[in-house]
Amino acid sequence: MFEIARQLEQTAGRFNPAVLIWPGLAAVLVGLFVWLGGLESKRTLVAIVGGVSGGICGFFISGRNIVPAMISAGIAMVIAIILEKIFIAILAGVLAAILGFAVLARPDIENAGAAPPISRDKTQNREEVFSIGQSAEIAKGYIADFVTEIKRILSQMPAYNYATIAAIAMVFIVAGFFQQHLTSAFCCAALGTMLIFAGMISLLLYKGAAPISRICQNPLFYLGVFGVMTAFGMAEQLLLCQRIKGMLTRKKEKNKPEKISESWRNR
Repeated sequence: MFEIARQLEQTAGRFNPAVLIWPGLAAVLVGLFVWLGGLESKRTLVAIVGGVSGGICGFFISGRNIVPAMISAGIAMVIAIILEKIFIAILAGVLAAILGFAVLARPDIENAGAAPPISRDKTQNREEVFSIGQSAEIAKGYIADFVTEIKRILSQMPAYNYATIAAIAMVFIVAGFFQQHLTSAFCCAALGTMLIFAGMISLLLYKGAAPISRICQNPLFYLGVFGVMTAFGMAEQLLLCQRIKGMLTRKKEKNKPEKISESWRNR
């Protein structure tokens, strides 16, 4: 998988800047908000994640058709809002399963012996910058390569790894029903960290800083950074939410006697 990522890094240097800059900035800004304050706007976050997830599923199931993807995104958004508690529990399980897969399948992900993907650069001029349409099409091709590689890794994964990932996901799903506040903080922190990482990689690709090569050279370090950022985001949001809730409670209690005294005077 690292070979695909490195080739993407080389090709991305010729992408149209709009394909890297604006999505990268948006991902970083939204990621910072979700990472540090997503718990305060949980319903909005659930709606967005539900819509994006439904849109992605509809896009691939319908054979990359935009209209069914938009319809499925709207339906998934409504369902996510109505079944917020269940959706958060499932989301926590999915995120935990993804992180578990990244840790357990790390040797296969780092395997440099896999056959490299076919180059998608069809132009003769190596200095030519791709248009927005060409950049998007090439990016789609690399996404398809990543999906194929993930399927290959999953097909070769031993049964005990499947059992471990399933157990981790089930623990987080159960926790989502009994410890929803804690699980919601985990979802916000993990999603925010993912968005920040993705946005920074996109912006650094535009600058030609080779971020993917650096991650490939020291994956354990960046995996540790991801874990620390997720833990910090959880702690910050839990403490912040408790503090805000405490301030609101004290304010209500402070205003309550005043309202009682005013009503007594009016009598």
